[in-house]
Amino acid sequence: MTSLRTARTTGTIRVGIVGAGNNTRNRHIPGLKAQPDVELVSVANRSRASSERAAADHGIGRVHDHWRDLVKSDDVDAVLIGTWPYLHRPVTLAALAAGKHVLTEARLALNLAEAREMLAASRSRPELVTQVVPAAMTLGMDATICQHIAGGYVGDVLAVEHLSGGGFIDRDAPMVWRDNAVYSGLNVGSLGIIYETIMRWVGPATRVSALGRTFVPMRRDEAGVAQAMELPDHLEILADLACGATLHLQVSGVLGHGTPGTTIYGSEGTLRVAGGQLLGARRGDGALQPLPVPESAPRPGRHMPPGWRVEEEFCAAVRGEGAIERNTFEIGVQYMAFTEAVHRSLGKGRAMPVER
Repeated sequence: MTSLRTARTTGTIRVGIVGAGNNTRNRHIPGLKAQPDVELVSVANRSRASSERAAADHGIGRVHDHWRDLVKSDDVDAVLIGTWPYLHRPVTLAALAAGKHVLTEARLALNLAEAREMLAASRSRPELVTQVVPAAMTLGMDATICQHIAGGYVGDVLAVEHLSGGGFIDRDAPMVWRDNAVYSGLNVGSLGIIYETIMRWVGPATRVSALGRTFVPMRRDEAGVAQAMELPDHLEILADLACGATLHLQVSGVLGHGTPGTTIYGSEGTLRVAGGQLLGARRGDGALQPLPVPESAPRPGRHMPPGWRVEEEFCAAVRGEGAIERNTFEIGVQYMAFTEAVHRSLGKGRAMPVER
């Protein structure tokens, strides 16, 4: 059961930022500035120079050399964690211990054990709001998809297919943080947020079987040093869903001319999400056709996807005026459980249950 987190804070919400990366600069900072009575008081990036650039660019009052100093500051009410997953757990635990609300980027953690520790810490401080940034690709159409499924558009859900990627293999591309298990943990590409999205529509998986391949075994890091790739660049997953359907996921960097998207096959109809569109057809129809999706409210910034309410939801929950729905730490633990099951299946060469 997912609990809805809400608190009650009056006056200005003073936010400290740990890791002002691209998503933070493009989405979270404009989103926070659009909320009433919110002040960005401090920032701590990986380097002093980077922190000073972020402070100058976005009107942030103070720079810290280390995130621990930011978290301990008396004038910080809430901590926004915009770092790679390797810091999500330590910053979250320290922030909650210091009495700060927490909004953290996805993926929730490096692995399931870390995610569970973060959830336990948040439950030990129920007066504090915790939120993990949701997968954003379909936020504006999720309600419509769920309404179609609940209303019988597809009949019984029988199978779900997903492909991420669609590009040709690039053997010369440099190593990025997503390729590095130190920084990203068990999070292969967009696996966790893909599963999170599919869970919204058809519910969780119960068992997975995974096959992975690493077609480029070595890549050069930012210093030009060749590093062994620990995470697969092509991943095939078959899963049983609790609703009785099957799930087939392809998360890949080698499927040239593949067509990215997600398709839900039912006994009476089909829904497909691809290219920012929702398509559908029922038994007897000739082909998939675009389905209408109600327009979302205007967003504060050109980088905000339809349906994006992350900062609005967070601030409302901190003020006791709403609750966190997208996304709670409980949801983050669910998709980390799926990611962990995929990792175990790869290691053992057989199907593995998804822990609950």
